[in-house]
Amino acid sequence: MQSCSRRSLLARGAVLALTAAGAGALAGAAAADVPPDSDLAYARLLVAADLLAADFYGRALAAKVFGAPEQKTLRHAAFNEQEHYAAVAGVLTAAGQTPATAADIDFTYPAKAFAARGSVAKLGADLEQLQLGAYLGAADAVQTEPLRGIVSRIAANEAQHLAVFTGLHDDRPLGVSLPLPLAIDAASNALAAYTS
Repeated sequence: MQSCSRRSLLARGAVLALTAAGAGALAGAAAADVPPDSDLAYARLLVAADLLAADFYGRALAAKVFGAPEQKTLRHAAFNEQEHYAAVAGVLTAAGQTPATAADIDFTYPAKAFAARGSVAKLGADLEQLQLGAYLGAADAVQTEPLRGIVSRIAANEAQHLAVFTGLHDDRPLGVSLPLPLAIDAASNALAAYTS
């Protein structure tokens, strides 16, 4: 019986796995690096949603209807949205596409949306519900990494944002146990109410 170290066992396993996989599997892995059109469509939608959120946070901060602790939270959420945008836009850029920027979209809001604490909190809750639904829908639908992992992690953060606004708006920071995802068409239609 031949003795085998853990290192040599792992090395032999790797050689066997590569041999068994063959050249066809390696070519398939290279092709998997390019997301399918459906994944890129979700990425474009999420970029627009992140740009809307960033615009909202900029306006909410400028309205100064919240106290210092809430303003600090809004600044942190705005930073999160910038990072969300960068992560999803990076997937588009890696696929050879040019992601939208804020200059590409006109944002619209209900009249007096930023006039008072209550109206900003309500709008924030509505927009974060849209964000969360869009990211959960993407997490259900996208097929490729790294996009699948990115959207799942961002959905967790969007749920935190939603909790902040539902707490501010109706003193109910905890929502439903199983938030509903939005399919790409539903998310796009909801987003269209705020963008053109």
